[in-house]
Amino acid sequence: MTSTTAGPEQRDLYALRAEDVQEPPTTFRGRLRYLGPGMILSAAVVGSGELILTTSLGARAGFALMWLIIVATTVKVWVQMELGRLTVLYGRPALEAFSDVAPRTRRGSWINYLWIGMDFAKMFQRGGIIGGTAAACSILLPIVGEPLSRESTTVWCVVIVVVTIAILQSSKYSIVETASVIAVAMFTMITVGLAVALPFTEFGWNMGDIAGGLELAVPVGALGLAVAMFGSTGVGADEMTTYTYWCMEKGYARWTGPADGTPERDRRAEGWLKVMRLDVAVSWLVCTVCTVAFYIIGASVLHPQGLVPEGNEMITTLSRMYTDTIGGWAEIVFLLGTIAVLFSTNIGSTASVPRLWTNTLGIIGVLDWKNPEVRRKTIRLLTFCFPPLWASFYLFVQSPVLMVQIGGIGSGIFLVAVVIGVWYLRAKEPDKRFRPNPFITGALVVSSIAIMTLGVYSALEVFGISIG
Repeated sequence: MTSTTAGPEQRDLYALRAEDVQEPPTTFRGRLRYLGPGMILSAAVVGSGELILTTSLGARAGFALMWLIIVATTVKVWVQMELGRLTVLYGRPALEAFSDVAPRTRRGSWINYLWIGMDFAKMFQRGGIIGGTAAACSILLPIVGEPLSRESTTVWCVVIVVVTIAILQSSKYSIVETASVIAVAMFTMITVGLAVALPFTEFGWNMGDIAGGLELAVPVGALGLAVAMFGSTGVGADEMTTYTYWCMEKGYARWTGPADGTPERDRRAEGWLKVMRLDVAVSWLVCTVCTVAFYIIGASVLHPQGLVPEGNEMITTLSRMYTDTIGGWAEIVFLLGTIAVLFSTNIGSTASVPRLWTNTLGIIGVLDWKNPEVRRKTIRLLTFCFPPLWASFYLFVQSPVLMVQIGGIGSGIFLVAVVIGVWYLRAKEPDKRFRPNPFITGALVVSSIAIMTLGVYSALEVFGISIG
């Protein structure tokens, strides 16, 4: 994949300048070389939503909620694509653009402050990711005490936090990003292969199970997990918000250049929008295939045995998906894959969240976001601060599944706000010539209705307000 020609220290990655414009590729093969932001998100979301929540949902509900898995991964992609379009055309990442959504104050809009609240909920989820990684490391190599003991998981939390900060502060994130994507791809291929092979084992599934899973119903007792899954599975509200920052840093908006009204700029905009849409589509395909595979395994292997991943034993329970089907030796393979998947998610969060908070602090007037040096220093400072904070949440709660579920509910609520923001910005955009074709627009309408309906329904149910 092609990257920018200069590092962030040499140029302002969030500024649109005429000297930075670049002609877009004109062939499908050429566009593939410029993919990137979507793959970063794919590597990030596999850990929390797919590995933890999706398998937990399958273990608890069986095949009954497979329809929700498909809906969750499909409907949100069109909102992500629209956010990406607005970013490429106008060079403003999501939170900055959302600051214009009415009602607003002189220092941001209601969406910005809702995001702050959502991110505090997501801190539980990120702590759960660190805790899940620590639990897997503790089982594989307990440094002190017994596997999964508080002492062992605490030591591993400290190690993970230190390594994460060191990697991101030493400017080696690109190397880890590449390695993480490869690890996720390998782990996903193993998981998909196992899901396909299950019919040849005692935990086999059949087309009747799949058909039953496509009936639109929510089993009693599974609503809370289903809400969290809808918020976290596939590209969630925070990931699609983060996506716009990676689009900026990758260069889609910068290579398009400022809106100067020239035919050349119009041509570049169309070209880089095609690259962005392909990037989103590939990301969606990876997330959907991975999610369905995890769900099928959870429903086929864990559900019949009454095994539901809970507490620090989550990793041990999840490993049964492998050991019960291909033998005890597979536990080591599973643990190594789990560490790679969860750690890549941790790296993605630690790389992205400081950017979103720095932008938010600029919006509310605490710092100057437009100053590249201030922005870089603040991002580095927050990179030091956030991982220890997230880890402390895990050490207090000690339940990765519950923590990921809390973050998923927060993400689901914020997703409704993102939809409102997208339509407001779309209505107010100054240049309507680059509106997507009717098919994409129709998909965005269906996506928005589905998100709003399920979001409102889920919120009412979670807070105990019956609508039946």
